[in-house]
Amino acid sequence: MIIIRFDEKINDGDDFMIYGNIEGVRNSILEKLDGVYDIKVPKDSICNEELIRIISEATIYLNREVSVAVNRKGAVVAVAVGDSSTVEMPEIDVKEKKLCGIRIIHTHPNGNSRLSAIDMSALLKLKLDCIAAIGVCDTGCTDITLGFCGIENDILAGEMTRPLMIEQAIQYNVLDKIKYVENLLKNEEIIDDDSERAILVGVDNEDSIDELGELAKACNVKVMEKVLQKRSSIDTTFYVGKGKVEEIGLLRQGCGANVVIFDDELSASQVRNLEENIGAKVIDRTTLILDIFATRARSRESKIQVELAQLKYRLPRLSGLGTVLSRTGGGIGTRGPGEKKLEVDKRRIREKIYDLGNELKKIKLVRETQRERRNNIPKVALVGYTNAGKSTLRNKLCEIAMPKEVAEKEKVFEADMLFATLDITTRAIELPDSRIITVTDTVGFIKKLPHDLVEAFKSTLEEVTYADLLLHVVDASSSTAEEQIDAVNNVLMQLGVKDKPIMLVLNKIDQAPEEYIKSIQEKYKDINTINISAKQEINMDLLLDEISKSLPYTLKKVEYIVPYSEQSIAAFLHRNAKVESEEYKDEGTYISALVDDEVYNKCEKYMMK
Repeated sequence: MIIIRFDEKINDGDDFMIYGNIEGVRNSILEKLDGVYDIKVPKDSICNEELIRIISEATIYLNREVSVAVNRKGAVVAVAVGDSSTVEMPEIDVKEKKLCGIRIIHTHPNGNSRLSAIDMSALLKLKLDCIAAIGVCDTGCTDITLGFCGIENDILAGEMTRPLMIEQAIQYNVLDKIKYVENLLKNEEIIDDDSERAILVGVDNEDSIDELGELAKACNVKVMEKVLQKRSSIDTTFYVGKGKVEEIGLLRQGCGANVVIFDDELSASQVRNLEENIGAKVIDRTTLILDIFATRARSRESKIQVELAQLKYRLPRLSGLGTVLSRTGGGIGTRGPGEKKLEVDKRRIREKIYDLGNELKKIKLVRETQRERRNNIPKVALVGYTNAGKSTLRNKLCEIAMPKEVAEKEKVFEADMLFATLDITTRAIELPDSRIITVTDTVGFIKKLPHDLVEAFKSTLEEVTYADLLLHVVDASSSTAEEQIDAVNNVLMQLGVKDKPIMLVLNKIDQAPEEYIKSIQEKYKDINTINISAKQEINMDLLLDEISKSLPYTLKKVEYIVPYSEQSIAAFLHRNAKVESEEYKDEGTYISALVDDEVYNKCEKYMMK
């Protein structure tokens, strides 16, 4: 595959004009490759047999890609040596409304001539006349695949031939094709399209692949097709069967997709094998989720958590991961705070992981200090599947029950999308019985949530550990509500909080069929359940009443007379208790208040007998 990275031409002292990685290459091989500059290629042909023979022999000997650039006069202008999967080329001048006048012929040592995603990316970015890949195995050349620029819906797009026999490829008249494409470029107004168009592939069920589609939508990726293959076990080489991979490759060309997203975590070798056979960038569900987290993280803590998860995920995949690690890849999997770390060595990444872990420990200490300050205040945490409506519910609770003395704070971002909220927020609300409690909104859970992400966000999810009551918010309108409940319960089990008091809050009942709601209530009849619609404010008062009943009532009603000489005590009561009434009397300030044990003990001497 061709990587667009422009290095200086290497000259080892023997005047060999060879680009790229020639370290350790014998002079006899370099001399043969240097002789390629003397070959004259027919103007209307992609290459000739002599050129194919020389670079194929070098590839077999070195097990590295070899690339040759040829201009329209048939002269060889550059020869480069790469590694087993990539080769770099010198800079090529790209002109407006014209092809660059260069065709590139390179080898694939794996014997597969299909053009890779990076090959096609180089073709379009450099506007090459043609790009050709020669499949080379131990016995020689297998076949050749050609790629040309084309136009689809006013957008520059790549076209790939089927694998051709050597004779067919040599006889292919490239000049006719080049003239045709250049006429299109002159006459058409071409739009630069950097959007990502995806094919989704899964082996579970329709619901899982539909959810993958929602994740793709959250990344601004257009879903072109969905492919589901029922399998009893995952193929260790291709994830799906070899025949299905070929079908996906043809489907990708037909619908113009430039990325294929798989519904499970893939190994580095699976990504590499799939990219080589499909000819497009391949990513997995974990990369997609990490990408969403990278784009949504706002606070310093969540950015550190996402970067930590990205690095932990990529560390074992550094060697051999395909287009995701390429500098030309772009798009999903290359965004976010961790992107600059992708191509550094493993030692530096381990050091970065260690440093980020220490930073999170410091933030954890700050959070513990904040938690201690509100130790006597009952704590409620909202948990649930992503997009269940937790942020909407939290905003409505604050809107309805915000204490009068608390200034209104900024609302949490809410939207009909997966993982709209990543940053944890805690706000105080007032219950109908006049108690003040805190409500904490947490990051949503999802099936197949990456383990590294759960680990990284543990400091945030500790708020769930210290909560007195969990409100498990469920999207009752979802056909997969029960599976979502089970997925959340699994994460709660990982956090060790499954035995905490939990209330099941069935949200969006205005959109939910009655049978859905009854089915959930019947299955979870042992759990306290309440039906609401946060958006439409249905049963919100009932929810607040149920929260009051579920939290232990520890406040005492006490009457005080505070001497006028000690008004700091009156101010203390206003700050730390719920003052119901206040009156100025001859002997001092009369205050009737609901107090906790700490305030009760501290102000005991001012109590009325």
